[in-house]
Amino acid sequence: MVVTGAAGWLGRNLLERLAGIRPQVRALVQTDDEAAVLAVRGRAIEPVVGDVRDPAALDRLFEGVAPGTTVIHAAAIIHPRVVRELFDVNVGGTALVLDRARRAGVGRLVHVSSNSPFGVNPDPGHRFDETSPYAPYLGYGESKKEAEELVQMAAQRGDVDSVIVRPPWFYGPHQPERQTRWLRAVRLGRFPLVGDGTNRRSMVSTANLVDGILLAEEAGPTGAAYWIADAEPYEMREVLATVREAFEAEGLPVAGGQPRLPRMVGVVAEHADRLLQRTGRYIQVAHVIGELKETIACDVTAAQRELGYDPSPTSLVDGMRASIRWCLAHGQEL
Repeated sequence: MVVTGAAGWLGRNLLERLAGIRPQVRALVQTDDEAAVLAVRGRAIEPVVGDVRDPAALDRLFEGVAPGTTVIHAAAIIHPRVVRELFDVNVGGTALVLDRARRAGVGRLVHVSSNSPFGVNPDPGHRFDETSPYAPYLGYGESKKEAEELVQMAAQRGDVDSVIVRPPWFYGPHQPERQTRWLRAVRLGRFPLVGDGTNRRSMVSTANLVDGILLAEEAGPTGAAYWIADAEPYEMREVLATVREAFEAEGLPVAGGQPRLPRMVGVVAEHADRLLQRTGRYIQVAHVIGELKETIACDVTAAQRELGYDPSPTSLVDGMRASIRWCLAHGQEL
């Protein structure tokens, strides 16, 4: 198996599972330090250092790969320094991976996409499904839409047998610092609800997401796409309350109340984000606050029916508890 984005949040959870069930996994990482961390998992993991945007790195990654090998393409950037990086990594990197996968004669490519190509739901009761039209949310959404289109075209031409999985906001161990900061802010009562908190968000634990990816490797027609998430979306106020519950269950006290910001603050932040991105600039805080007011919810019925996906093994509270334990075990301040 070949995995891109192997040192990322999802990639590390994926390799943790694969190390016990696959004899050999070739893993693309960006630095020697990341390679060293993955190498301790044993000989089953073979790190390859390089950037997904670098053709020479992709040549090394696919060198000697046997025909029929599976590729899981998880490399992406969400919060860039400048908007151009979204397209260089998410679109250009996907094009290179597809080209090398075609040359190698891989068996199947599983492309990890996002909810962002579909934007936001028109109302809290609506859910995206596999028939929903593209309506990308700003630069990240557009870049992931273009990447999906490349994957779908490769499948239609018969170049690469591929399937797409679309996770929303995920949670679980190996999280980046931005997620740790979010948990800490929720614990201390500093993370605000934007609006009344009744907007809904689909979420998925990294454990359930890995399940969905591995099921997509085995099932589903080429060119298909599946939403992979928890069974039901959560109201945003429920998400924050569950995080606080998880801290208490792990013996860590929570503080403060629940600060609120008027929905208009989110509207202003979104407008600012749009203006900034038009000039090529990206400010993470503006992007996050602008999106917090929205419902982003999906329907996992197709994945359940066609892949055998089960969204129940890890609940929101259990997944958040696992995140907290991982942070504490790795010396991260909560």
